[in-house]
Amino acid sequence: MSGTSLDGVDAVLVVIHTGDTGELLSAQLESHIYLPYSEEVRKKISHLCIPGKADINDLTYAHYGLSHWYAETVRMLITDGGYTAEDIDAVSMHGQTVWHAPEAIDFPGPNGSVPVKGTLQLGNAQAVSLQIGMPVISDLRSADLAVGGEGAPLAPYIDFLLFGSNEEGRAVQNIGGIGNVTVLPKEGTQKDVFAFDTGPGNMILDAVIQIGTQGKLEFDDQGAIAAKGRVSEKLVKELMNDPYFRRKPPKSTGREVYGQEYTKKFMSSASKEGLTFEDTAATAAAFTAESIARSYRDYVLPQTSIAKVLVCGGGARNRTLLRMLQDRMPAGTEVATTDAFGIPEQAREAMAFAVLGHESLMGRPGNLPAVTGAQKHVVLGMITLQNI
Repeated sequence: MSGTSLDGVDAVLVVIHTGDTGELLSAQLESHIYLPYSEEVRKKISHLCIPGKADINDLTYAHYGLSHWYAETVRMLITDGGYTAEDIDAVSMHGQTVWHAPEAIDFPGPNGSVPVKGTLQLGNAQAVSLQIGMPVISDLRSADLAVGGEGAPLAPYIDFLLFGSNEEGRAVQNIGGIGNVTVLPKEGTQKDVFAFDTGPGNMILDAVIQIGTQGKLEFDDQGAIAAKGRVSEKLVKELMNDPYFRRKPPKSTGREVYGQEYTKKFMSSASKEGLTFEDTAATAAAFTAESIARSYRDYVLPQTSIAKVLVCGGGARNRTLLRMLQDRMPAGTEVATTDAFGIPEQAREAMAFAVLGHESLMGRPGNLPAVTGAQKHVVLGMITLQNI
């Protein structure tokens, strides 16, 4: 899994356990590694996410070039765990999202215009398969889009398995580049699960840090910089007027909304208010926390009670952001991390795509229509067979 933070690749080795009829019983995490992108690669990918500036030549080469990063994570996992290639049945590859367009537009078709949605993840499955000598499941979002869904979020499929509870309602809050929540009602079934993107996660804060330090820092380590600043609640309130927060789920968003241009406008507003670098970082973090808390107040808590919010993704390591989120959540709601429940914060999403890849191999649907807005359940992804 390589997410919208554009920082590198998380890879997990997962053992899937099934019942007598093939139904999924559990997913056991055996190993987890993180391979950070080089600065050169990160800049190349980041440039591909800028409308009007992305070069089709660079896009084409990146699609194949990133395959070497994915193949290397597989080799690292096998070596570190003392396995051999023969021990692994298949690789499930999410790819690197550079653009996500879940809102339908009319496109000219053979018999008149047709509504289409789109999403683009880089990383060529054929190239990966040939390098590692294993089957690869890829392009896991497109089938959901093809039947009217948003193609996201997909990770909720595993959240029910890992974190569902008969004792209390829980929410799994991923804070990567974008934030998304999976809601797990008390004593709920898979049909009761719902999820959606809450808005920006680390994307804006990371950009503020990169710009403010002239590229010396990529992110606010543990929220140390934001902790020194003063939050402009006035600016946070203005930012919350963004129309995305008034859209009802199912919904998803990405860098196409909260990318470079959005950050420039935010930093311009911060400058006009006379905010310091630390104040700007604190306000960016508070905006993320408020967007999450508001999403719960508007779309989650009216439907079910939530006792615990389990945070994962890079934001789980930002102490300042976690504190801000706790302060903005309703009384009685505890903010913790998935690590406290045995799942490392950075491993959960990669585990989800391992499970989705397994379900695809078994010919079973992996999307949740109530989550994505799809018209029906569909088998996800494409399978690239190992070349012999």
